[in-house]
Amino acid sequence: MLVRAPTGDSLRLAFFFAAYFVVVGIQLPFWPVWLANKGLGPKEIGLLLAISIAAKVIANPVAAHLADRSGERRRPMLILAVAAMASFALFGGVDGFWAILMVSVLFFMAWPPIMPLGESLTMITVHRENLDYGRIRLWGSLSFIAAAVISGRVLVDEPADIIFWMVLSATAFAVIACALLPDSRPERITSTQAPILLILRNRQFLLFLLAAALIQGSHAVYYAFGTLHWQAVGYSDDLIGALWAEGVVAEIVLFALGSRLIRRLGPERLIALGGLAAAIRWTVTGATDALPALICVQALHAFSFGATHLGAIHFVARVVSPAMSATAQSLYSAAVMGLGLAIMLLLSGELYERFGGGAFQAMAFLGLLGGWMALVLRQTADHPPSPKVRE
Repeated sequence: MLVRAPTGDSLRLAFFFAAYFVVVGIQLPFWPVWLANKGLGPKEIGLLLAISIAAKVIANPVAAHLADRSGERRRPMLILAVAAMASFALFGGVDGFWAILMVSVLFFMAWPPIMPLGESLTMITVHRENLDYGRIRLWGSLSFIAAAVISGRVLVDEPADIIFWMVLSATAFAVIACALLPDSRPERITSTQAPILLILRNRQFLLFLLAAALIQGSHAVYYAFGTLHWQAVGYSDDLIGALWAEGVVAEIVLFALGSRLIRRLGPERLIALGGLAAAIRWTVTGATDALPALICVQALHAFSFGATHLGAIHFVARVVSPAMSATAQSLYSAAVMGLGLAIMLLLSGELYERFGGGAFQAMAFLGLLGGWMALVLRQTADHPPSPKVRE
């Protein structure tokens, strides 16, 4: 079976991923719709999303540094989850770009750091108990599908304001999940140097960050304007939700087979495969709005996002010691899903306003470039690498 019910610590970790991605499954496809309903235009939405995601560039390393110094993972995650729920509730009473921006910064300072801490805790537990990361992580993808499809269905009959209430309810669900996590801890750091400085001395790690940032950043137009673009060409909200979900179905299959793929290809080749898939996916998406073509290339999300992410998580676990894993995961999240994606989201508003669906073609180039850099990373791995990052 590709999907088996988890038990023990696997169950608690799977529950965390499921809870976290309920929020993402609602917010990622439909938050731009809520923002547009508040009267914001494409440039404002792109700028808002860029600044919001850039907040994690500051928040993630700070939270991770404290977690690595203390050796704790669960308690910081629970505190951040409560802060995220409280800050998101403020969206219910704001209007106008600047007010929404201020609340967005608060929320995105608290919410994104939860995931790299969760990834660190998961990999610590995976190695100690010989668990399969992919089969734990896929429950997050399943919940994303459910959330995206249900949200699309709800929006057929309800006003866009319902998006706020759905996300707020989902953040409360995430608080519960964080409270139930196993309290796995690595050995505490003994070095007096900051973990982030030790990690950034590894040249392979820096090249890895650049390759992954280009591939994941190539999703910017899709994240910011995919739903709005497909609405403009006449597709219904429930169909759009199904298109988002379809890509994640393939991603689930990839995560279920993840341990075999890692053994066969290794992290670098998986990331390179993700870059190639991104190049194909965005080339086709930018060239046509025909539903059969979109159905075909949406399945490539399994590789453009899934293979890239799976390779990244295993690459980090291979080159960084568990004691500094929170900092390493936060750097990956901050640089790739934070700074890199924020820059591309900032540009995506301008690109989409000028070229419409043609903006996807620029994203195809980024994916191809990132895939090539991953192959360069693989070649450096065949030679004596820079020293592994150890405390």
